[in-house]
Amino acid sequence: MALGDFGISGLLPRHIAAAETAARQGYVLGPNEGEHLIHFRDRGNIFIKASAANGSDNFAMGTQQVMTGTGIPTHRHSHMDEAFLVLEGAGVFTLNDAPHPFEKGSTILIPRNSWHGFSNPDQELLLLWVVAPAGLDGFFRETCAPPGVPPKHLNRAQINEIASKYGTEFK
Repeated sequence: MALGDFGISGLLPRHIAAAETAARQGYVLGPNEGEHLIHFRDRGNIFIKASAANGSDNFAMGTQQVMTGTGIPTHRHSHMDEAFLVLEGAGVFTLNDAPHPFEKGSTILIPRNSWHGFSNPDQELLLLWVVAPAGLDGFFRETCAPPGVPPKHLNRAQINEIASKYGTEFK
């Protein structure tokens, strides 16, 4: 069987060395494959598709479902450049205090140290995200939980402490 037949989430805990070897040779994942997590705040689905945990040392990539009306709080990454492709939905993206409306198909580029956040009052979002170097994936692993596992209840101080490990700061 191929790595994609299992989804990475099923292999990482037990067979990380085998997954890393397979990843270095490349792999293909379906839309609902990857390391599946449920966001701690809005309960949206996150699928980590590529990261240091599965063979990608220089960047991380995944999808994030942002539930209607929840947005993404304003924050910045001190050592990561970030890009988004809006797969579904629309809203307003704020970059360094300037609002930018976006819709399905929009591309958003965020240089490191830029304050940014999303609002989506009327629609659910599905975002493809890429960060270089990796780090956002680690934040998600520490704050989110796999499906079927009780959600983590984190206060603002705990979230900020975890975020700081990955060079992320919230306003």
